[in-house]
Amino acid sequence: MRAIVFDWNGTLVDSMAAIRETEAAICREMGLPFDDAIFKRSFSPNQLIMYRQLGVPEERNADAGRIWAETFRQDLVPLFPGIKDALARLAAAGYVLGLVSGGDRAEVEPQLTRLGIASLVRAGVYADDTSAGKPDPQPLLLALERAGAPGPDDGLYVGDSLDDMRMAAAAGVRGVGLLSEVASAEDLMAAGAAEVAGSVVEWTDRFLAQSERRT
Repeated sequence: MRAIVFDWNGTLVDSMAAIRETEAAICREMGLPFDDAIFKRSFSPNQLIMYRQLGVPEERNADAGRIWAETFRQDLVPLFPGIKDALARLAAAGYVLGLVSGGDRAEVEPQLTRLGIASLVRAGVYADDTSAGKPDPQPLLLALERAGAPGPDDGLYVGDSLDDMRMAAAAGVRGVGLLSEVASAEDLMAAGAAEVAGSVVEWTDRFLAQSERRT
């Protein structure tokens, strides 16, 4: 296996609280109900899917996008603890690291530099890079191609949402699902995850230990 590709929000960066606040703001302005159950049910890294699942009329997607841009501060979200070290360990072990994000390149890419991981994440695919977003397999397959992985068996994908795991399954890529407030182990496995972990750091420790045993 050559490439390890990660989701962004909720996987590498601790942004779920900010996303929840943004969804709540959208619902308030549009007169839609919002609570914990709706947040879990509606969450998707694909904003258009998220808007639809919140009940936003399609003709008001642009309004929802405006509220998102005004409310969500990508430039303030931090890495989860231990992420930079985990990515450095994986890169040192010879894996090419990639990213598939539902955010636009101009929104997300500068954060790699801000958070000190730009040199570690070598193959990025963003919402404006492909005609289809998650859970379509297109973004992940493009990320593997950019990472130099010849085929789906040459990479794996780590993400925290059900649509992350559906994308991995559709691409024929091994998916690692991360437990979160929007996805239980059972949910992730049902969506196509091959394994689950509590965090990127936990999974990295396990993965590298397994790799060492194999060698």
